[in-house]
Amino acid sequence: MAMKTKSEKAVEQPKPFTPGVTRAMVRQHAYEMFRDKLPEHPLTLQDWVLAEKDLVNSLEADNLPK
Repeated sequence: MAMKTKSEKAVEQPKPFTPGVTRAMVRQHAYEMFRDKLPEHPLTLQDWVLAEKDLVNSLEADNLPK
């Protein structure tokens, strides 16, 4: 019997929605986050959004007063 598998479709990197964040910044962060997934499995749209959100959170945490 064949098993159903979830096929992850590769997408082109979307434009970041956060002002001041570039595609290169998000790409670098995504490659660091998903090092175990790449290059065998391409990044999905959800992966790109998660990477951008995580990057923005870490940038904001770095700027908080200590």
